[in-house]
Amino acid sequence: MKKISVMVNGLPGQMAAMVARHILKDERFTLFPCSLTGPEITEKTCTVVNQTIELIRPHDRESAMEKRERPAISVDYTHPSAVNANADWYCKERLHFVMGTTGGDRKKLAESVLNSAVSAVIAPNMAKQIVAFQAMMDYAAAQFPGLFKGYALEIRESHQKGKADTSGTAKAMVTYFNRLGIPFSEDQILKERDPAAQHRRWGIPQEYLSGHGWHTYSLTSPDRTVHFEFTHNVNGREIYALGTLDAILFLHQKVILGEKGKVFSMIDVLKGV
Repeated sequence: MKKISVMVNGLPGQMAAMVARHILKDERFTLFPCSLTGPEITEKTCTVVNQTIELIRPHDRESAMEKRERPAISVDYTHPSAVNANADWYCKERLHFVMGTTGGDRKKLAESVLNSAVSAVIAPNMAKQIVAFQAMMDYAAAQFPGLFKGYALEIRESHQKGKADTSGTAKAMVTYFNRLGIPFSEDQILKERDPAAQHRRWGIPQEYLSGHGWHTYSLTSPDRTVHFEFTHNVNGREIYALGTLDAILFLHQKVILGEKGKVFSMIDVLKGV
């Protein structure tokens, strides 16, 4: 089987670097020798394992790519502020992509793909087990609307200091709880980015302060006699990288089948539809 060429964008960032390392270790893939990076990055190259990757700033992307063979799939782990511009560029260049970066205008992001000749997997969370939990909550919201009407909700999330936006997973969970009868807005999510507080108050291990995703959703009845709590805590980034590989394989199969202008989710990836 021909190896799938994958362009991992966002190097030298830690999430992009982890995905790139997995690409190099996996015989099903080859790592494309270029990566889109931010305008603030001064390095011209970075090394992943033993491979040198050229870092391409936004204003250099056309000239850097015009003489190269296109990768089969692009993966985006860049920055929330770059989501829409990058997606528009992928669509213009006909690069099918996996969008692992959160933030940006998500409606516009989907519209860009739907109006293009490319397909994409777009998900705020690439961890399959957490995505399955979200699917369970979506099912509950559809089958039992208003179930928690009157309950008080608290959503807390903690991520590494460098994560600029509120957790995309937490924001998705807000929509499920709304349908379950609880009025709650995204700006009510309690967001922690202070490493000292994360270690002292949350109990997050020191070695994972630079890479973690902790979420807790607490529901309390009006008379405070009943309490529900759902928690998923991830230390490190491994779970997201492995899910990203599955998304790449899924999308590549869709491309082979001729799918264009389609937006897929990680739930689609789980189902293998």
